[in-house]
Amino acid sequence: MDVKYRLEAKCPKTHARLGRFTTTRGEVETPIFMPVGTLASVKGVGPDELEDLGAQIILGNTYHLALRPGVEVLNALGGMHEMASWRRSILTDSGGFQVLSLSKFRKVTEEGVTFRSHIDGSKLYLTPEESMRIQEAIGSDIMMCLDHLEPSTAPKKVHEQALARTTRWSIRALEARKYPDKQALFGILQGGLDFELRARHIEEMCAHPFDGFAVGGLSVGESIPQMYEVLEASAPHLPEDKPRYLMGVGTPQDLVAGVMRGIDMFDCVMPTRNARKGTLFVNGGRSKLNLRNAKFAKQKAPLDESCGCSTCARYSAGYLRHLLKCNELLVYRLLSVHNLFVYLELMREIRRQLRAGTFAEFASAFLRDCDAEYAIL
Repeated sequence: MDVKYRLEAKCPKTHARLGRFTTTRGEVETPIFMPVGTLASVKGVGPDELEDLGAQIILGNTYHLALRPGVEVLNALGGMHEMASWRRSILTDSGGFQVLSLSKFRKVTEEGVTFRSHIDGSKLYLTPEESMRIQEAIGSDIMMCLDHLEPSTAPKKVHEQALARTTRWSIRALEARKYPDKQALFGILQGGLDFELRARHIEEMCAHPFDGFAVGGLSVGESIPQMYEVLEASAPHLPEDKPRYLMGVGTPQDLVAGVMRGIDMFDCVMPTRNARKGTLFVNGGRSKLNLRNAKFAKQKAPLDESCGCSTCARYSAGYLRHLLKCNELLVYRLLSVHNLFVYLELMREIRRQLRAGTFAEFASAFLRDCDAEYAIL
């Protein structure tokens, strides 16, 4: 479908842009962060809480949902929207990330990828066409083309082959999708750290009628400065009238730096995964703390007194640390709500700053004030 991206404002000092696009489920304001619900669930957080947090779109994963519950069950239960009681938009990864992350369990050919299930050893044969079929069963509002992902630091020859295969697979995905009026399809751009390969792939992919484009192959082995350099050389050259998506990235600082370079959409497991381990983002995402640290044991104040989330409004840091140390299930929800609020509120603030014409100053101050370990540009 035509996601009808509408550009509303541009930052004159950076590549940042304010906009919105539509899916069959409604409008999505950008820049946006999308919580990850790999198995049709954002771990520990219910759909009502996600709505209250302001999540406009969440992710599901083609590979994992193909294994459990499988296409037959997905169809019987009405797809991810009905299963998860989620009324807003869903984007699904194609399974391409698992080509890299499960490299010990897969074999890549021109036709597709054969996986040996990490659960029970059974085989899953994923082709561009099968990826479309699974994403159709999931009911994705935005589907991703199956791509061939390699480590960003792999040799140029490896990236040339993966790039060319990704183009061929993407064209097959375009031809295979059944419901173009209901489900958007994004292409994924590869090329590793090579600017010439990135430019070549942008030219190849933009010649085809994808509804949006994702910068893939980052945060998979390169340094943070290298990632930003690739974004600087890639995102501003993508079509202005289509959404731009940076896959699987990252920290709050990465979100601000990505917006500066022209990215509209982000996703990452970091806020919820870190929360379950007791690592919390505070000060609007500029800092982080480890709640397991003994200094929080008797703290009656909230995790972050400046935070507007329901967790900080109701509970002390000391109580939350107690729950964490006791492995009480409640704490995983409470801490995940906090971290997701920080991420989603950061994106709302970015949109406010873009609307006001003050984003460049905000971004500069934000990155200057970040913890030293994050403030790498």
